[in-house]
Amino acid sequence: MVPRIPVSVDLVVLTVRSSALCALVWRRDRPPYPDMWALSGGFIHLDEDLPAAAARVLAERAGMAGAPVHLEQLRTYGYPDRDPRQRVVSVAYLGLAPDLPASTEAHMSWQPLSELTEMAFDHRRIMLDGLERARSKLEYTSLGAAFCPTEFTVAELRRVYEIVWGRPLDPRNFHRKVTKTEGFLVPSGRTTTRDGGRPAMLYRRGPAEALHPPMLRV
Repeated sequence: MVPRIPVSVDLVVLTVRSSALCALVWRRDRPPYPDMWALSGGFIHLDEDLPAAAARVLAERAGMAGAPVHLEQLRTYGYPDRDPRQRVVSVAYLGLAPDLPASTEAHMSWQPLSELTEMAFDHRRIMLDGLERARSKLEYTSLGAAFCPTEFTVAELRRVYEIVWGRPLDPRNFHRKVTKTEGFLVPSGRTTTRDGGRPAMLYRRGPAEALHPPMLRV
């Protein structure tokens, strides 16, 4: 007899809030792992494809319906003891988004990754895998701008890279790289003084998806 194993989706949704990289999590109120932080997730429906399940969980469980979240499949977790109740296979998705408001679900909240040292199930492992994927994506794709508002300055984009990568970057070198990379940034024709000092050019995310050359961390 073929065993029936439940399949769930778990979401690692990351954003930058108050100069910190944060994940959308909830504190469990029931066993197993009561009072521990957990990722938003849910079991897939029999008639549902995985991307549709991830989008549904994002809207219904995470409370982010209509939010501008870039969602992509991260990896699959299927080792036997990951859930003490039963054998469960989880397909994790990574979501990247600009500074989002609080979730419409009262039980969900944004927490700095630096404070999520212990989590329910294997969710810390999944979260750290999502963090490494996000860091890598910033190297060779234009998704760094997914953490920014529609119009942003180079300094604001640099702060995103610094927060996600966890290290300071040389401002002049960063400015040269991002403005010279074809299709990465598109000038909006407007300026702002919200960074302080002289007016700074505002940019939008350009059409490029891959960066040539990549923005290497080292």
